[in-house]
Amino acid sequence: MRLKLDENLDLRLVPFLAAAGHDVDSVRDEKLSGQPDRVIYETCRENARTLVTLDLDFSNPLRFPPAPSGGIVVLRPPRPVLPMIRATLASVLPDLSARSLQGRLWIVEPGRIRLYDPPRKEEAQEEGTPTDV
Repeated sequence: MRLKLDENLDLRLVPFLAAAGHDVDSVRDEKLSGQPDRVIYETCRENARTLVTLDLDFSNPLRFPPAPSGGIVVLRPPRPVLPMIRATLASVLPDLSARSLQGRLWIVEPGRIRLYDPPRKEEAQEEGTPTDV
């Protein structure tokens, strides 16, 4: 999986995720620190990378629609400190490897993934709804 870590995540997570077989870069690697969320979103979309972030703004599918993107993962650890962020990520590593994030929004909490899977064009005109995985 091709991942991009937002600037609010510690760079020590890059080797952690790379060791699990993911292609990982960061907002800092691309000199995008301090850029508006829209720029980060568009960069990830253009490069087909899944954005991994702590930023709750990205959990709004109306503002940042997951459908045209490589996917969005919003992490919700109990506290935003490295050990808890790492544990939250570790809990979903098997899912990251086994399931496609393309066009989906995952909100990851300890022991739970809330999935927003927007409807595809070929599906009925119903709204996408969040579900638990």
